[in-house]
Amino acid sequence: MPLNQSLQAWRKARQYSISKLSSDSGVEGSTIEEIEAGVLDPLVSIVEALAKGLAIPPAWLYSTPKAIELLLGDPDGEESVYPDLDSPDPVTERILRGHQSDREMYVLLTSLLRHGEPKLLRAAEVNLRSLLKQARTATVPWQTRPSGHFEPPSD
Repeated sequence: MPLNQSLQAWRKARQYSISKLSSDSGVEGSTIEEIEAGVLDPLVSIVEALAKGLAIPPAWLYSTPKAIELLLGDPDGEESVYPDLDSPDPVTERILRGHQSDREMYVLLTSLLRHGEPKLLRAAEVNLRSLLKQARTATVPWQTRPSGHFEPPSD
């Protein structure tokens, strides 16, 4: 997503007016308007100031708020809480930590994302959300079955 569209999406998601973002970031309102209109390609220092004014890492300005919410949010639709924003990009930090613990999964997901086929991405998202819900359940599925059904082998 182009910076002008994502900046406007972040501003609206935070319910900021241009003047509020201008006062919080120190960037002139006219400059913000020009960026959102796609007329101005801002310097890195302006992007950093805008991100600081929105209280997000600068890298997030190149994604929509909805995409970040999907990555960090609760799949059950409950209110999500963004992680501590001490690192430059907490999402990338989570991915890299995952890469260290399970390299094969990281390679698989990276390959899927690079492919970019919308149907594949949607199918992967649905399956991963389902797996996450299953991982959060407190009981093992076969514990709720009546006796006489398949029982897992005991060690």
